[in-house]
Amino acid sequence: MISQKSVRPSRAKLATVAVALLALSVSACGKDSGSGGDTAKLDGIKLVKSGKLTTCTHLSYKPFEYKDGSKVVGFDVDLMDLLAKDLGVEQEVISIEWAQITSGAAFQAKKCDMGMGAMTITPTRQAAIGITSPYMDASQVLLVKKGAPYKSLEDLKGKKIGVQADTTGKDYADAAAKKDGFEVIVFNDLALQTNSVKSGKVDAAINDNGALYNFVTANPDTEVATEFDTGEKYGFAAKKGDPSGDKLVSKFNDLLAKAKSDGTYNTIYKKWFGIEPKK
Repeated sequence: MISQKSVRPSRAKLATVAVALLALSVSACGKDSGSGGDTAKLDGIKLVKSGKLTTCTHLSYKPFEYKDGSKVVGFDVDLMDLLAKDLGVEQEVISIEWAQITSGAAFQAKKCDMGMGAMTITPTRQAAIGITSPYMDASQVLLVKKGAPYKSLEDLKGKKIGVQADTTGKDYADAAAKKDGFEVIVFNDLALQTNSVKSGKVDAAINDNGALYNFVTANPDTEVATEFDTGEKYGFAAKKGDPSGDKLVSKFNDLLAKAKSDGTYNTIYKKWFGIEPKK
């Protein structure tokens, strides 16, 4: 008969086995792409929240980003999902004041990793934040009530034009107001601005073409009277001069180029605008 002593493992051996099992478990977890966080770390990117790509925007700006039920959807959201999926994480969208994104304050406060919102690339913004390659061309347009007699800014002398705060549309209107003699009324978001045209609070509104053409489609009692060829281009934002921010910008640029070459970009564009992008 074999004694109990001869088959009972020593405490030292048990400890060794336990350490080995723990190491194996940690290793397995590190290889599990389901959590997503480690994939980003392997690229040298530190995210604000583990396992999430946190994106700041200012809702609502349909069709670029807006709430459909409890979920934030839109053209920008789908493009930013390309980056999230490549990192192996989920995208989480939070809404904050637009100026916090364009000034870089949101990134300094570690509120988000990226910023989106049909953001026009300007020298002032480039000085404050990291910006991706352009992903879409844009211009400013004039929104009016259907049948209104306004076809140009000159026609609006003595009238009120609504603009959205901290936008290039506001900048354009401010500059033109001095010459054409209309009053600029500032609204905090797109919905307030556009609905003020419908209600007659303002006589017209200036904002980006993508957003206002989308509004007209859903509100046939309004129309776009004219376009202003401002030559604008949209980009996504990140923290400037930061290793992780720089890598996120670079990675998105690569993914955008790939999406344009393999047709993914065209598919996303048509989903939200109903047509193929101009070449």
